[in-house]
Amino acid sequence: MHDDWILDVLADLKAFAAANRLPRTAEQLDDAALIALAEMSAQGEGIGQTHGNTAASGTDMGRTGTG
Repeated sequence: MHDDWILDVLADLKAFAAANRLPRTAEQLDDAALIALAEMSAQGEGIGQTHGNTAASGTDMGRTGTG
C-alpha cells in the first residue's frame, strides 16, 4: 500500500490527543485509522473504487465545535 503513510499520521494525531486529555478525539482517530485501512484494502482488491482520487467523507469540518 503506497498510501499507508496516512495511518502513521492518524497514529501521531491519536497520540497527541491522548497525551492532551482528548479521549474522544483519540477514539475517533482510532476509528478513522480502521476506516482508512479498510478503504485501502478495498482499493487493493478493486472494491469501492471512486471516481478520480477523491471521495466524500460525510464530515462537515466547518461545523466542528459549534452548537
